[in-house]
Amino acid sequence: MAAPIRILLVEDNEVFREALELLLGLRSDLQVVASVGDGTEAVPACLEHDPDVVVMDFRLPGIDGVQATAAVREACPEATVVCLTASASGREVEALYEAGAVACLRKDQELEEIVAAIQRAAGRLAA
Repeated sequence: MAAPIRILLVEDNEVFREALELLLGLRSDLQVVASVGDGTEAVPACLEHDPDVVVMDFRLPGIDGVQATAAVREACPEATVVCLTASASGREVEALYEAGAVACLRKDQELEEIVAAIQRAAGRLAA
């Protein structure tokens, strides 16, 4: 069996972050290696924990999801970024993709859709 997909969560809503960490942690194929609540913490956490996938919020304190995504992709090019957002305009979603995100989902999507996006980002599920 393949090693679990290593995930870094970057989410400022503590309740949502903890719930997502708990739900993803119940799966044997996923491992949340770290979670942070500020965009400026994304790169240091990525460098320290070497995740396969960074699950990134769009609206963050410090720097926003677009800036944090670009910084993560530059500092940790082997990590892919999946964005989760409660609300983002078409232009904001486009900016996330331009910054290097491989997927952008709404926070209210089914957990299985979020998991599938993480698996695709890690190369474990066909697109």
